[in-house]
Amino acid sequence: MIELAEEARVTAGIVLLTIVTIEAGGGFLVAVATGKVPATEFQRRFFRAGHAHAGVLVLLGLVCLLLAEVTALEGAWLWLARTGVLVAAVLMPMGFFFSAMGRDRTRPNRAVWLLPVGAAVLAAGVLTLGIGLLTA
Repeated sequence: MIELAEEARVTAGIVLLTIVTIEAGGGFLVAVATGKVPATEFQRRFFRAGHAHAGVLVLLGLVCLLLAEVTALEGAWLWLARTGVLVAAVLMPMGFFFSAMGRDRTRPNRAVWLLPVGAAVLAAGVLTLGIGLLTA
């Protein structure tokens, strides 16, 4: 049995509560798909991508949170292994949604910078955790 550190337990609890926001995003996508919320094809694509990234990365982040508990990582490395994917689960969907906001938008706005930053944090988190697991 994995025994969770207090930080991991609290983080997991908070993350599970945020899944309600992903559900709300699904409701928004239904409104877009049914024409109740007007959107360009670009916006529909980015909204779908943001929603998908949020759901998948939150689930992966929870798995990483558990796996980090069996590593010998400490300090900032442990934090990155535990929460890097969860930080990316916030940054990347924000990048998709925020960069597609605005009436009749057909190209991303400046908020698109959140996507590569989120991708970099995602990569750092999974690489750190992978190395931590292989060296435990």
